[in-house]
Amino acid sequence: MQDSFDATTLIFLALAVFVIWRLRSVLGQKTGTERSPFRPVERNRTEPPAGRGEGDNVVRLPGADRSPAGAAAVQTAARDWRGIAEPGSAVARGLEQVVQLEPAFEPRAFLEGAKGAYETIVTAFAKGDRKTLRALLSREVCEGFERAISEREKRNETAETTFISIDKAEIAAVEVKNRAAQITVRFLSNLITATRDADGKVIDGNAETGVEVPDVWTFARTLGSRDPNWQLVATDAGA
Repeated sequence: MQDSFDATTLIFLALAVFVIWRLRSVLGQKTGTERSPFRPVERNRTEPPAGRGEGDNVVRLPGADRSPAGAAAVQTAARDWRGIAEPGSAVARGLEQVVQLEPAFEPRAFLEGAKGAYETIVTAFAKGDRKTLRALLSREVCEGFERAISEREKRNETAETTFISIDKAEIAAVEVKNRAAQITVRFLSNLITATRDADGKVIDGNAETGVEVPDVWTFARTLGSRDPNWQLVATDAGA
């Protein structure tokens, strides 16, 4: 009886660990053009930073079987770029470089994680949530966001952002130097965004009507490192 109880307990513990690991494998999988709310911090680009702790960055890669057979299966799936990149394009060549160094990389899962990160960061910026931003951004980008928040607070202004949808998220560029990878994602979202003055009057945006907002963000990671996370290292307003 005791042996049976111990075996059952071990099975349930293993299942619990597996479920938690899968939930953490990708961050936030959520499914008239207005200017981006991030214009004050455009083009803050840095090299992939080192020394950040586990879970401090953005866009977790999905886990994968590390056995040779499992790695080969993941690599075969990752090389199917249909719907992600045109065959022979610069993006496709860049993705090939990423997969060579990181066989577990899967671009579709990466984009789902990028969308979740995008929504989390946009919302945190509007709320002035510095703690969340510090956990998700490179130091340089975070400093730009915090400056914009501080300036807004000095003017006694508040920002409101409500997501209606993310209509597009596509990989626009991939760069790999040695093991340092940067993947640029072009977003098109539909947001309700407004800025209010100290009296609550809307002075920018529209508090009732959604608008299309284009953004171009770059995520970076050192491929092959123990930390599976990607970090936002650059922002730019889309065309």
